[in-house]
Amino acid sequence: MGKKQTFEEAMHKLEEIAEALENDTIDLEESLKKFDEGMKLADFCNKKLEEARQQVAILLKKENRLVEVPFDGIQDNKQD
Repeated sequence: MGKKQTFEEAMHKLEEIAEALENDTIDLEESLKKFDEGMKLADFCNKKLEEARQQVAILLKKENRLVEVPFDGIQDNKQD
């Protein structure tokens, strides 16, 4: 694998795997391989999302100082 996989590419592949598993078009052995690949892709995507959350937390500013805000609390901070 010469090129690093992007989050978007991993999500697209994960969607393809989920669709294949849902359609019952593959045998058990292939399903297990796809499931394993999907779990690895999900882990990769979760790590990328966590990195993005950390970057967002660093960039949020309040009263001229950096304040870490939980990712899901961003909506509440906009009203300040």
